[in-house]
Amino acid sequence: MTRNMKPRTPATLIDVAKAASVSTATVSRCINSPEKVVASTREKVSAAITELGYMPNFGARAMAVRKTNTIGAIIPTMENAIFARGLQAFQEELRNQGFTLLVASSAYDLDVEEEQIRSLIARGADGLLLIGHDRNQRILSFIKQNQIPAIAAWTYESGTTLPSVGFDNKKAMQEMANHVVELGHSQIGVISAQTSNNDRARQRLAGIREVFNARNLVEDQLTVIETAYGIEEGGQAFEKIVRRQPRPTAIICGNDVIAVGAIKRARELGIRVPDEVSITGFDDIELGQVTFPTLTTVHVPHREMGIAAAKSLIALLSDPKATKSVKLETSLIIRESLARAPVEHT
Repeated sequence: MTRNMKPRTPATLIDVAKAASVSTATVSRCINSPEKVVASTREKVSAAITELGYMPNFGARAMAVRKTNTIGAIIPTMENAIFARGLQAFQEELRNQGFTLLVASSAYDLDVEEEQIRSLIARGADGLLLIGHDRNQRILSFIKQNQIPAIAAWTYESGTTLPSVGFDNKKAMQEMANHVVELGHSQIGVISAQTSNNDRARQRLAGIREVFNARNLVEDQLTVIETAYGIEEGGQAFEKIVRRQPRPTAIICGNDVIAVGAIKRARELGIRVPDEVSITGFDDIELGQVTFPTLTTVHVPHREMGIAAAKSLIALLSDPKATKSVKLETSLIIRESLARAPVEHT
């Protein structure tokens, strides 16, 4: 009966060698250095591996050479598309270079991120992709002690412990805020991500405040609400802002997901965008192209950043002194959701 059948014993390297009529050393070379084996032999070994269902013990191999060809990436969230395009490009470039990617999400919690960093290193990750520079010195020391190459992406800062591959968040948001003010908006709302443990959100908010100061606008003309990244959260924050008096004529959002939520809630409340209130985003994900109206935003070069991050991390694996940061440029994408400030009739 089926229940009495014994589990099949996994095939071994010796089994494959016997089936292919080659030595175990040849099988090992076919797996680890196939370019050193003639095609006919590789084909015989490959056929034997397939027939027997042999799985190489990469764990033992990794212990022997202290290398797994695995990269760990810890992103703040998987709940929306903010990091998807950059991470996809990162994975594609790693795969082209023979690396496998493991991804974890920290939910913007530094304690969770620390657990994941320790876990990935314990499992043999050769390098780490992290988002931003906000983390305590304890985990940075742990990374250094274990000699694990790591880079911080989605931001660019000089003089940091980890090299940066990204863009200047403050400058990018300054450009958007300046454009909004130049269109006559002086009562402005901001829907920001939580700035605690999020240097990108802090820098974007700082960029807006610097524009206000430079243009002699007063703090009372700026309404700031911090919220979680999400369409529903963006909608709730929008509703709170438009209840303020005087009501802002433009709302600058910390990312496109929040902005889409704001546009959706405006439509539900019967508030016309951009006739009564303009709304802007940040990231230039595809979602912003299909909203009504389409979303004015900051274009982030996600794919270029993912590719550059992979190349930088691979370079660090070969040379720990290759710590050069990479700065990428953002740009404004002007669409339908931003217009001149409404004219007040007296």
